[in-house]
Amino acid sequence: MSAKGKIARAAGLMSIATFISRILGYVKDMILARYFGATGMADVFFVAFRIPNLLRELFAEGSMSSAFVPVLTEYRTKDGKEEADRLVRSTFIVILVFVGIICIFGIIFAPAIVTTIAPGFLNDPDKFSDTVLLTRIMFPFLLFISLAALTMGALNTRGVFFIPALAPAFLNIVTIISVLTLSMHFTNPIISVAIGVTAGGLVQFLFQMPSFFKQGYSFRSQKSEVRSQTPPLNPPLAKGGNGGVWHPGLKRIGLLIIPATAGMAVAQINIFVSTILASYLAEGSITYLYYSMRLIQFPIGIFGVAMGMAVLPALSEHSVKGEMEKVKEDFSFALRLLFFITVPAMMGLIALKTPIVSTLFQRGEFGYAATIGTSDALMFYSLGIWAIVGVRVTTATFYSMQDTKTPVKVAAAAMIINIIMSLLLMGPMGHSGLAFANAIASGFNFIVLFYFLRKKLGGVGTKRITGSFAKTLLASAVMGGAGWVIVRSEIWTLSGYGIQKTAYLGSAIIICGGIYMLLAYLLKSEEMGYIIEKARQKIGRKDAD
Repeated sequence: MSAKGKIARAAGLMSIATFISRILGYVKDMILARYFGATGMADVFFVAFRIPNLLRELFAEGSMSSAFVPVLTEYRTKDGKEEADRLVRSTFIVILVFVGIICIFGIIFAPAIVTTIAPGFLNDPDKFSDTVLLTRIMFPFLLFISLAALTMGALNTRGVFFIPALAPAFLNIVTIISVLTLSMHFTNPIISVAIGVTAGGLVQFLFQMPSFFKQGYSFRSQKSEVRSQTPPLNPPLAKGGNGGVWHPGLKRIGLLIIPATAGMAVAQINIFVSTILASYLAEGSITYLYYSMRLIQFPIGIFGVAMGMAVLPALSEHSVKGEMEKVKEDFSFALRLLFFITVPAMMGLIALKTPIVSTLFQRGEFGYAATIGTSDALMFYSLGIWAIVGVRVTTATFYSMQDTKTPVKVAAAAMIINIIMSLLLMGPMGHSGLAFANAIASGFNFIVLFYFLRKKLGGVGTKRITGSFAKTLLASAVMGGAGWVIVRSEIWTLSGYGIQKTAYLGSAIIICGGIYMLLAYLLKSEEMGYIIEKARQKIGRKDAD
């Protein structure tokens, strides 16, 4: 199979698994909306969850994957499987100790953390104390999710993508079970959600263990390694390690993690800024931003994150071998294919924003006013989807070359822009202004990062990428306009009617998808041609069998 085929296949498998997880995530969100609505109780949970979720992005699924996969790929390519396995074992021990200490400090200093993240809650002592309690319950989630990220990276370098991508589904499953079975047993039922999050993180890690061991990995040193260690915490001067806790690759990972952590922090810090500012706005603003952000994470997670993770091992291997032309080719292909899929999703979210929010969340305590507040934020958040997914692939390309400094510099500038624009827009636009500021900062981040990558590689086929993007944008805009006309109805103002709304919205999405594919075909989109060709090859193989 060609490199493009491997990348597309890996991204496809991860997208399927992520789709399952996201669907379960929306089921979880619908249950939360039904039980807690857009109330102060919901605001408490979403603020408390921001804290371990931020650290997850920074230390676990973000910087860990970005720094760990390129280094592990290099050791496997140059020094063999045994040396790569030693690096995995050493990393596991370091995470267990380091992140465990962070969790302990987080539990102890939870009041100070909540004061920083939601200073507006200080005016309500009950709200503040509840947020502190939930923060303490959910801090161990960081350790479990960090270990899950380690096993995911190790499996990805062996070409195993589906199981690690499916693991987050169990976080949602456990949270749902916890709410349904435990909420009635607490005076403050929101505690059941926090318990579910922590338990779900543990299950997400354990779910990957069978595949991890099947690939030959182990968290215990072999007897021959144990006998050779001298002493276990003394770092070796030469490559290869000595079988103890320390491995020379850990230093390489550490040097990459520091800037990678800062770079990956931008998206979460931008959300943090929005949370702080939204705590001064009308009640429900934080919840509106949370649910709208969850909705844009659907295409970002299914396609953007999946493509970034799928392409990273291939790009890392090309970089180790010095095959820079293949790096350029794979980057261009991944970015064009990603835009082809996510830009119409972006336009669809904008055109169908109110029907989507109404169908998913408008029931129980979540009324039409909450639907409008959430859909307004959704429209402005959606404007940045193309840039957010573009940053994922562009940043992965920098990381594959073990350059984590450039992305963090650009990300820092984008963060400053987000803060400035948030302060300027929150007055006239309310919570929607905070969402719009995030989209503006994301666009800046991608454009500048793309410029520096093009300069670093001496060109990345910019003309081909922009030509493809223009065709995709045109087809998506026409599709979005058609979708907006199709869903004009009073049914979205009503609570309930779940079956009717689902059928109506589902039909509209299918029609819009057909319109987009037809237009892409008529515009002779290269990516559409690639998909058609792959489908023909697959059908041909089935006929041959």
